[in-house]
Amino acid sequence: MEPDAVRARTGTGVRAVDEAGLGAARALLHAVFRTDPVSRWIFPEEGHREERHPGLFGTFLACAHAYGTAEMTDDGEALALWFDVRDGALRGGEELAAALDHVDPGNTRLSALGEATDEGHPHEDHAYLQAIAVTPGRQRLGIGGALLRHRLAVCDRQGLPAYLEASSPRSRALYERHGFAVRGSGIQLPQGGPVMWPMWREPGG
Repeated sequence: MEPDAVRARTGTGVRAVDEAGLGAARALLHAVFRTDPVSRWIFPEEGHREERHPGLFGTFLACAHAYGTAEMTDDGEALALWFDVRDGALRGGEELAAALDHVDPGNTRLSALGEATDEGHPHEDHAYLQAIAVTPGRQRLGIGGALLRHRLAVCDRQGLPAYLEASSPRSRALYERHGFAVRGSGIQLPQGGPVMWPMWREPGG
């Protein structure tokens, strides 16, 4: 889906996140994911989550902006973070891992999340969707789906599969509607954590 097609469907286009937009993008990611099951598991104490969670998604954002693709709708209501995996390696992966070490030092759940997702991450070349967020109150209106289809159309033209980990049954169902299928078994996070579903989409899926 081209930016003009996104505009026709949602009334807004798509643009890359620039330096001036990083603050708003970080705030959107925090607002959307602060109550996500995985975020609540990583930071079970609410006060600590409010302190550290913006830095977690700010790190993902900064690395996607530098090494991958961070794009949002022109109205700022939806945002997606993508990374490229080539020859079995995530572009910017070493920089991302180093930055994550400083988000919440000593948080064993954060490191356990990285180990669990790294273990099952495919080695084939693909586009990796790390996060997609839509402003609370504007969800379920097709905005996030249009933004997702925009990047998947690019993948289709490049003959590139796409991969993600769904963090809730609701997001899993959303991705299934866009051609993703669960790949392998779910990722059971330790210490009573939630299940994440690795999902794969072939080009044209």
